Amino acid sequence: MNELLHVGPLASEPLQAAADFHARLLPGIEAALGGGADPLTLVFLPAGYEHRGWRLAAVQGLARRFAPSRVNAVETDDPAAIAAAARWLAEAGGVTGQLLPLDGNGAGEVLSSPQ
Repeated sequence: MNELLHVGPLASEPLQAAADFHARLLPGIEAALGGGADPLTLVFLPAGYEHRGWRLAAVQGLARRFAPSRVNAVETDDPAAIAAAARWLAEAGGVTGQLLPLDGNGAGEVLSSPQ
C-alpha cells in the first residue's frame, strides 16, 4: 500500500515554507525513502499557486534521487480525496515525481474504484 506522509502546516509565505520544509522535514522524508518506503505520497495542505514551484521541485528531486522508489505528492485537506489518490497511486506503477492538486469534487470515483 502507498505510504502517506502529511507535510505541514508550513508558513504561508513560499520562501519561508520552502526553507522550513527543507530544514525540518526533508531529512525525515529522505530517511523514510532510504528505509524502503515505496511508493511514498507526501500530503501538502492547500496553498496558493506561488508554492507550486518549490513543492514540485522537491518532489521531482526526491523521485530522481530515490529511483526506482516512487515519490509523489498531493495538495488537499480532504481525507476522502487523499484516500482515493493513495489507492490510485498505489496501482499506477509508472507515476512518480508528480504534484497533484486535489479538490475532492468526485474525481476520486472516476480515477479509483472504492474499496
